[in-house]
Amino acid sequence: MSTTGGRFLTGSTMGHVLRMTLSGTAGITFLFVVDAANLFWISWLGETRLVAAVGFAFALQYFSISFGIGLMIATTALVSRAIGKDQRQEARRLAASCLVISVLLQTLVALSMVIFRHELVALTGAQGETAELTARYLLLTLPSLPIMAVGMIGGATLRAEGDAFRAMLTTMGPGAVAVILDPFFIILLKMQLDGAALAFWFSRLSMASISLFFVIKTHNLLAKPKVKHVKETLRPFSKIAGPTILTQLATPFGSYLLTTVIAGFGDSAVAAWAVINRLTVLAFGGIFSLSGAVGGIFGQNFGAGKVDRILTTYRDAIIFCVGYPMLIWAILMGLNGTIIRIFRVDAQGAGIIWAFTHVGAGAFVFTGMMFVANAAFNNLGRPVYSTLINWTREGVISLPLALWFASLYGASGVVYAQAVVAVLIGVPVTFWGLRYIQRTAKISSALGNARAANF
Repeated sequence: MSTTGGRFLTGSTMGHVLRMTLSGTAGITFLFVVDAANLFWISWLGETRLVAAVGFAFALQYFSISFGIGLMIATTALVSRAIGKDQRQEARRLAASCLVISVLLQTLVALSMVIFRHELVALTGAQGETAELTARYLLLTLPSLPIMAVGMIGGATLRAEGDAFRAMLTTMGPGAVAVILDPFFIILLKMQLDGAALAFWFSRLSMASISLFFVIKTHNLLAKPKVKHVKETLRPFSKIAGPTILTQLATPFGSYLLTTVIAGFGDSAVAAWAVINRLTVLAFGGIFSLSGAVGGIFGQNFGAGKVDRILTTYRDAIIFCVGYPMLIWAILMGLNGTIIRIFRVDAQGAGIIWAFTHVGAGAFVFTGMMFVANAAFNNLGRPVYSTLINWTREGVISLPLALWFASLYGASGVVYAQAVVAVLIGVPVTFWGLRYIQRTAKISSALGNARAANF
């Protein structure tokens, strides 16, 4: 079997993990710097209800974004396997078909959420004018989901190819656009939430344009979409995307449940929660990008039958999960007071942020390990395992613990509960992922020996 087409099939696996993850971190961190800046400019308007509205909207937007991440993971898995098998034309057809399917699905998601936006906002616990502001913000931003899908699938294709630098640019470019436009629309033109939504659109349009340019012009990795190819791709895509989307939706579902708990403590608590959500994705961009980064490495080597490199990739990713969050945790503790001043939270909000910077942030060591195990399951033929893991975490354990800890420690208890859940799930899942890869290696070795004997 020829394996010349995949750049992950040779060289140091730790080198590949670091290159893909750090470039992905730079891209995703810059993107969330923009999101944090968006919240920053809103907070400087001095109206808590506006910050709370963004927080409630984030809990709902998280569903649509997580849906898109599931589609990205499926695209990376299929395209990277084809590249690992040195089937370039098949990879081009798969990339095009995955793009069409993803745009159609995200269009349906956007339409559904727009139609039922008031009901969805009510479920978060938002009330009165805050609820109306949240619904308006969703109406203005949700229709951009199909455009976002183009950018996300383009980025997934670049990661499947192993082009870390250009995959990074697909997020950094749009981020630069938003950095410029956010203060212009929100502050200078006094458009407030409407300005934030407008900058959102420009950012996503640039993301789609940049990713398509690199996929088509640089790598020629996008065939002309055909109905026949889309139909052929639908089944293998669905086998990965279905459980993977369910896996990804578990996280916003859990976030939604925790937001309802936080909402019981008032708008100040929700505003602090919105700050924490932005800090989480900003500070731990490396953890969130890790699973997508190693997915392409897993996929190419799985397609090429190099299970030994899958095992070393898993090991190297776990090592990364220990060092990176510990460093970020120390930085956040040192910046606690600065964060509170920048976002102008009140005394209640300051206590919640302290809980995150001093306790919750440390638990991302275990969250990262869970992400790595999920990436292994998603790209090695067992995406249902990831679904089981995430829904156990978010749908079964998180809410009872959050309610219990909130009764003991107030709103800060929700943050403490998240940390405990991360440990309870992360440790056993890490060993489960390792054992699965080891079993896969043994099966692969046995099949290889049988073929040699028959030959």
